[in-house]
Amino acid sequence: MFDWIVSLIDKAGYVGIALLMLLENIFPPIPSEVIMPLAGFSAAKGTLSFAGVVISGTIGSLAGAYFWFLIGRWIGPKRLKRFAGRHGRWLTLHPDEVEQARAFFARYQIMALFLGRLIPAIRSLISVPAGVNCIPISTFLLWSSLGTALWTLLLTSAGYLLQSQYERVSEWLNPVSNVIFAGLAIWYAYRVIRFKAPEAS
Repeated sequence: MFDWIVSLIDKAGYVGIALLMLLENIFPPIPSEVIMPLAGFSAAKGTLSFAGVVISGTIGSLAGAYFWFLIGRWIGPKRLKRFAGRHGRWLTLHPDEVEQARAFFARYQIMALFLGRLIPAIRSLISVPAGVNCIPISTFLLWSSLGTALWTLLLTSAGYLLQSQYERVSEWLNPVSNVIFAGLAIWYAYRVIRFKAPEAS
């Protein structure tokens, strides 16, 4: 996969970066922690411009986030309630808790959208509840764009500064991602085990 990423950036330039970041949001095994530092290294060599790398990476990543936002919009609160009624244990949510969850997300939506785009393992997922909550598209795009641009800028800058050692960025961030994944898995397992189906009336 790494050779394919390198080849696509070399051949397609900014379009390749945007495409890779789009795919990274839809297929998490393609890591932005590799894509953007590599693109930053290309900018350091002068084959691409720093601003062009950041902009193309941001556009591609935001397009991927918007894809999941539309999925969330399609699900909507009604479908979510029906799903919670049938498969509440695996969703770890009762139908009557859906509105509570939506209210909580609505209260912290700006923080969730901005910071969520900066956290590995959360970056793609945060767009789904935003869509389910029917957040205005303008609000979603604004705060997701800011968070995405900052994340892309940081990764590109790291690759630009480290140059041929850009792979160290992935080495530093992989343990963080693993800890977050493990924490989410433990939290989810705990919720499933502790889940109690509503009593039949």
